Amino acid sequence: MQLKIMPKKKRLSAGRVPLILFLCQMISALEVPLDLVQPPTITQQSPKDYIIDPRENIVIQCEAKGKPPPSFSWTRNGTHFDIDKDPLVTMKPGSGTLIINIMNEGKAETYEGVYQCTARNDRGAAISNNIVVRPSRSPLWTKEKLEPITLRSGQALVLPCRPPIGLPPPIIFWMDNSFQRLPQSERVSQGLNGDLYFSNVLPEDTREDYICYARFNHTQTIQQKQPISVKVISVDELNDTIAANLSDTEFYAKSNRERPPTFLTPEGNASNKEELRGNVLSLECIAEGLPTPLIYWIKEDGTLPVNRTFYRNFQKTLQIIQVSEADSGNYQCIAKNELGAIHHTISVTVKAAPYWIMAPQNLVLSPGEDGALICRANGNPKPRISWLSNGVPIEIAPDDPSRKIDVDTIIFSKVQERSSAVYQCNASNEYGYLLANAFVNVLAEPPRILTSANALYQVIANRPALLDCAFFGSPLPTIEWFKGAEGSALHEDSYVLHDNGTLEIPVAQKNSTGTYTCVARNKLGMAKNEVHLEIKDPTRIIKQPEYAVVQRGSTVSFECKVKHDHTLIPTVIWLKDNGELPNDGRFTVDQDHLVVTDVSDDDGGTYMCVANTSLDNVSASAVLSVVDVPNRPFDLELTDQLDKSVQLSWTPGDDNNSPITKFIIEYEDAMHEAGRWHHQTEVPGTQTTAQLKLSPYVNYSFRVMAENSLGRSLASEPSEQYLTKAAEPDKNPTTVEGLGSEPDNLVITWKPLSGFESNGPGLQYKVSWRQKDGDDEWTSVVVANVSKYIVSGTPTFVPYLIKVQALNDIGFAPEPAVVMGHSGEDLPMVAPGNVHVKVMNSTLAEVHWDPVPPKSIRGHLQGYRIYYWKTQGSSKRNRRHIEKKILTFQGSKTHGMLPGLEPFSHYTLNIRVVNGKGEGPASPDRVFETPEGVPSAPSSLKIINPTLDSLTLEWDPPSHPNGILTAYILKYQPINSTHELGPLVDLKIPANKTRWTLKNLNFSTRYKFYFYAQTAAGSGSQITEEGITTVDEAMASRQVDIATQGWFIGLMCAVALLILILLIVCFIRRNKGGKYPVKEKEDAHADPEIQPMKEDDGTFGEYSDAEDHKPLKKGSRTPSDRTVKKEDSDDSLVDYGEGVNGQFNEDGSFIGQYSGKKEKEPAEGNESSEAPSPVNAMNSFV
Repeated sequence: MQLKIMPKKKRLSAGRVPLILFLCQMISALEVPLDLVQPPTITQQSPKDYIIDPRENIVIQCEAKGKPPPSFSWTRNGTHFDIDKDPLVTMKPGSGTLIINIMNEGKAETYEGVYQCTARNDRGAAISNNIVVRPSRSPLWTKEKLEPITLRSGQALVLPCRPPIGLPPPIIFWMDNSFQRLPQSERVSQGLNGDLYFSNVLPEDTREDYICYARFNHTQTIQQKQPISVKVISVDELNDTIAANLSDTEFYAKSNRERPPTFLTPEGNASNKEELRGNVLSLECIAEGLPTPLIYWIKEDGTLPVNRTFYRNFQKTLQIIQVSEADSGNYQCIAKNELGAIHHTISVTVKAAPYWIMAPQNLVLSPGEDGALICRANGNPKPRISWLSNGVPIEIAPDDPSRKIDVDTIIFSKVQERSSAVYQCNASNEYGYLLANAFVNVLAEPPRILTSANALYQVIANRPALLDCAFFGSPLPTIEWFKGAEGSALHEDSYVLHDNGTLEIPVAQKNSTGTYTCVARNKLGMAKNEVHLEIKDPTRIIKQPEYAVVQRGSTVSFECKVKHDHTLIPTVIWLKDNGELPNDGRFTVDQDHLVVTDVSDDDGGTYMCVANTSLDNVSASAVLSVVDVPNRPFDLELTDQLDKSVQLSWTPGDDNNSPITKFIIEYEDAMHEAGRWHHQTEVPGTQTTAQLKLSPYVNYSFRVMAENSLGRSLASEPSEQYLTKAAEPDKNPTTVEGLGSEPDNLVITWKPLSGFESNGPGLQYKVSWRQKDGDDEWTSVVVANVSKYIVSGTPTFVPYLIKVQALNDIGFAPEPAVVMGHSGEDLPMVAPGNVHVKVMNSTLAEVHWDPVPPKSIRGHLQGYRIYYWKTQGSSKRNRRHIEKKILTFQGSKTHGMLPGLEPFSHYTLNIRVVNGKGEGPASPDRVFETPEGVPSAPSSLKIINPTLDSLTLEWDPPSHPNGILTAYILKYQPINSTHELGPLVDLKIPANKTRWTLKNLNFSTRYKFYFYAQTAAGSGSQITEEGITTVDEAMASRQVDIATQGWFIGLMCAVALLILILLIVCFIRRNKGGKYPVKEKEDAHADPEIQPMKEDDGTFGEYSDAEDHKPLKKGSRTPSDRTVKKEDSDDSLVDYGEGVNGQFNEDGSFIGQYSGKKEKEPAEGNESSEAPSPVNAMNSFV
């Protein structure tokens, strides 16, 4: 019974298809346990074509295993190689590997030959491949004399290499004396044979050191050919020679004439190529021609294979890797230039050395079983199959009745132990051979489990789980799997049972966790093994790094958060472009973040976060784009240089991952403004040339800056300088003006041209002028490069026509524009006439006048200026002189308003005309008067001599009566204790009075007074004041008498003692928690300040200001004889409510005075300011 065994498998997390491929690969590699008897198996051997280094010892490998351990022997060139007779040859102990010591003596060439190793024990013999041993060779170039090569520009050239034949063949390359590779291109390239091909030569190909090098990798040596000298004669060099020596120029025309392509290699129209299967097919076509031809490839009877076709050497070489028989056919290369095309057909035939279709596999059979060894191979031509037994051709090997040979198959029937042997299958054709050893081992063995007991498998959920059960037995055991202690056999509806004993769970779930038992049975016994399976949660990246665009020099952070099974320990690593992070302190990994500081251009790329556990790995990546302002442009070049234009071209610098939006071009004028750069123009970012307009006689240099969304680059290096030719000026000075500085001159000024605008050397100005209204010819003068010219002896203020023209050594600028100016001004000659004044009201007057004749102005009219002043008041008491005032009216106005006049005043005015030089004579004075107006408030108001029922008022007249006073108006009203105002009384006082006494007033009462003056125009502003009448003296006297009585003094003492006792009792009761009826006391003795003022006729009505109805303001009260200004009169009685410094008597009348913000001022007049008498004190307790 045949048994195929697979070794223990590792866990896999791949999909189903890779898993099956993996299992199939394992089938061909299974081994019989080494503790069992078995024939030899070759495990290691040297390659068939074994090239050795002649400078080192020769080691020919041959390793094998078997039970009992095999012995080794060698043949050399088909005969037995007796290693004991050669002291330089030893065999490695425990193996068949030969070591030939040639380091001290001997030559490698002595041991060239074909070697074969045989490993043998009592169960059979295995043999190795025929190992062809050859020493490597790196011969020198043969000495040869190379003549210099001289040819004409445009000709084709082939420089031969012809390297010496080495083993293995050398690698060819061309370099110069400095060991620098020669540049290659579509025009110049190296062929597969090592020759250097020129499709056409150029003068720059001239050199004396074309050297072909051959590198022999096996011996690490490089050989070089003698240098080849090539001289290419240019067209210019040929001209003189041809003109002097040839009458027929056909030779010259031919040498430099353009021509269609012809092939340098391969020759002819067709060629053949043969290649072996699996190798690289290389086809080459190199053509010459002028212009240089381009090469194209096609396959005539099919298409070129995708993914296996590559173009090398500027498309001159076509390569197809892993070539197969299907790649046979006709391949066509086409060489084409502007003058034509040619083609060459290469017929490709793919041959094949033998390759396995089914190599024979080891057989383990139990006595009496049947089996077969199968050996199938293919090739082109088809290989021949031959069999050997224990290294001997099977035709002459000992006979075995259990085997039967059928070409590529040996069939075994009812084998016995003596049928054990090693069989060799050889498949060969003219291109090579295959040799495979396969043994037949006849054994009787009960089952054994090769997998370790109680192995633990950990698998990620939703992935396949593979539970190993490597086994061996003869006959072949049957395998069953069970789950749990007493579970039933697992079937293939939910599981996959592989031939090698492996149990596959296609999609492992959490409930797949548990203990699984593998049981192997054959007729000789049974074996079992337990394994354990755990299912883990997959590792996931729950926060992936994100695409980032940052500017150079900034900081960027990538985040990578990982979620994993709690029993697994993840490791998170960061990669850049699939490699390790740079070893740079700017890169820091902190928990879930990668931070890169001071980002540079090299930091751009793909950053990958990889999370690994012992069972799985996941990754996520993000791209970092590093942006910045562009690098500066370079390689500035000036072309198409004309008088007034030039073309500037440049090469853009790196855009640093942000597209260039525009280029800014600046120029420097080294002749006139060295070191100063000016803006020239801008062009789009896709443009790298600009046509620039130039000015004459400028030594230009240009520079270019690139700009993107992040900003502007540094300026490029300046271009070469370009001096434009001089020309006449193309513009004239600007800002031309003509103004006189004196009455008899004309000053002509202008803004000069800059050096850039001069257009040539010798810049000057032609200044021309003439009178505008005259018939004079133009007067001209040429001046140096200045900015003004003064014409003397001109009439006063005459219009002139002026022009200023630029000129230089080349010529004149275009005709300039004519501007008008005036000669110098003089003072006006005439005063305005017919001046009259119309008084509008007491503060406003309108003035009219006639304009002066224009000629008398003698300059630019700037306006008329009025001087006016107050001479005296209508009231002789107020005469005084006031400073003159000035009012100017622009332009040619003939009237104006005089505001801000004082009423009832005498004014005088005159008018002067004004030009740029100054004022003219004054007009005759005009006098006018303003009518009366309302007066100002009286200057002061004082209340003096207060009595019980009268008050005297004294005042000063208004400081500005603004007319004749007709009367004074006095209004007053009383104020009660609650600040309410009583009825208002009006009183008219003659205008000649400054003092007035009011009688029949209430005693001890406050009054408010409102006082203003009147003229015929009306009432003026008012001034306010307050005053208080004195206390009743009789009542005061009685109070003093009572206070001096003994009984009253005793009563007061008793009351004081009673109050003291009450306070003590109250204090004791409060300490004991008792209550004192303070509230009742407060209700019984209400605060007198909140009691209403009582009069015989009842409470005063609410106060109302007769003038402005404003409440009295806090702080306006003063003693009766103090002066109160107008601005202090807007008082409010609301503020009086802050407190009262006084008492009330029995009938509720007020005693004392009000107090406010001025309560600390000393009392004056007859107001009661003494301390309260004992009577008053007594009344306060009643």
